[in-house]
Amino acid sequence: MKLIQLAKELNVSAEAIKQFIQDFDLDLIDCISTNFEVKEDFEKFARENVDFLKQYEEDLDENKTVEQIAETINQPKDKIEKAIEENPSNIFDNGFFRSSISSYGIDQKLGGNYKFVYNYFGNKTKLQQRDFIGYRDLFFYISSVLEPFLNPQQIKDWGINRPAGIILYGPPGSGKIFWANKIAEIISYKFKEVKKHYLGTSFVDGNETNFNDFLVKMMKEDKVLLFLEDFDEIMMARKAENDVASCNLESQEVILHYISKFESEEVLMVGSANTVADIDEEILAPGRFDVLVPVFPPNASERSEIILYSMTKNLDKDSLLFKILKNNKADKIPFWNNIASKMKVFSNTMLIDFTQSLKKRIKNRYQRVKNEKMVIDEVLLNGALRDAAAKLTEEYLTQIAQFLNDVIINNLDDFQMRIHALKSELETYQAVETPRREIGFQHNDEHENKK
Repeated sequence: MKLIQLAKELNVSAEAIKQFIQDFDLDLIDCISTNFEVKEDFEKFARENVDFLKQYEEDLDENKTVEQIAETINQPKDKIEKAIEENPSNIFDNGFFRSSISSYGIDQKLGGNYKFVYNYFGNKTKLQQRDFIGYRDLFFYISSVLEPFLNPQQIKDWGINRPAGIILYGPPGSGKIFWANKIAEIISYKFKEVKKHYLGTSFVDGNETNFNDFLVKMMKEDKVLLFLEDFDEIMMARKAENDVASCNLESQEVILHYISKFESEEVLMVGSANTVADIDEEILAPGRFDVLVPVFPPNASERSEIILYSMTKNLDKDSLLFKILKNNKADKIPFWNNIASKMKVFSNTMLIDFTQSLKKRIKNRYQRVKNEKMVIDEVLLNGALRDAAAKLTEEYLTQIAQFLNDVIINNLDDFQMRIHALKSELETYQAVETPRREIGFQHNDEHENKK
């Protein structure tokens, strides 16, 4: 059963159910599939607790003061204010919070008793089985953008058409190509990457072909998502200070010529950009690439999960590394929270670099000590952290700052919590020098201890 069908049967909006999943930190894999098929446990929970879901939705839709929230959930006013400060949201001038604030979501964060929720979820899903980690807010935001693909009735009832173009923007290594693939999976489109050589003129089997021919061919196929990297460079505005390559100007003209036909031909183009600031305004016009999706670096809790996932991925339970991790309780998320908190504004790629370096360091130490009960100490962790921080350059931090500017302009209301958290992390580097890789050779852990 699709989520929208369940919502209709229960007379609870699908948006309220999505917000409930986020407020109670439920894993998506326990609740719904990528194409919004409801999982058996979640359907059972929803049917048995439909009165609570209706109560939750009613509260979600109300504008309310701190005093009213305190009365609803029987929690101290000062604790509620602190919880809201930690999770900033829009507030009206008269002191009322917008309807996106859930009293029950705040109560859950303050330790309210919701065992009736967690009896269904949270203890069954192995980390290795997860489709992706965290990013529930981004997943649901993307799903709302894709609703016309998933629910054709929106076109009939509301005249909301399918987007012809989407821009995924964010700093390098944040996972834009992952989300492009995820979009294709959600709407059941075939993923097709637009290679750089497609943009110019080339020869295939001795025949000359160009980007125009490529697009015409793609529009003849069924349900195709065209993924175009370096979108901000290719679609750069024509200004005196910008040197736009002639092949990119040609590509712009070809895309603008055909984009009006993308929807009817079941083609969706997804561009990947580091920033949207320099993209030509014609490209961003309504009916073209007017859907902008920010792809953030992982937040602190997501970093811990990603590290654990990468450290344990494809490991057998009897493998040496898994035994060492288990003996250190490093097969659980809490072990990684401290080191993850030091990885402010790290990209997904940097986290992978950290885990690869750490695995090698653990292996090297094990080969010396020959003991499965060896300790994964600060020396090992900080050594791997230094390796990963090599990519945390001034250029990368500048790209993070530009991304924050972009997302504040284009998606402020949608991602306030992430914007606030990322801004706070970036500000720590304004007072602290950018981490640099130490010069010299590090032969072993003993050498590190001497330092």
